[in-house]
Amino acid sequence: MSMYSDECLEVFLKLQDRLFDEPVADTPEEADAFLEDCMAEVVDSLDDVREYLEESGMDVDGLSDEELEEQSEVFPLPGGKYLIVEG
Repeated sequence: MSMYSDECLEVFLKLQDRLFDEPVADTPEEADAFLEDCMAEVVDSLDDVREYLEESGMDVDGLSDEELEEQSEVFPLPGGKYLIVEG
């Protein structure tokens, strides 16, 4: 059973070129396996995104919410959640 929702997998498949030069997955099953392997996280808000990236060692001080949302590792999901994928 997938750790990630269908919409999450769909968004990742559609936007994976934000983070990777070549597709890393072609199907929802491949996307699920890839996201699980790289321990991608789904968080509830931009505040959670900011906290996650800070804890990962990224300097996000001074980034606006819009700039934070545009980071290549951050995939906005329908419903206001965010998928964070570290490449």
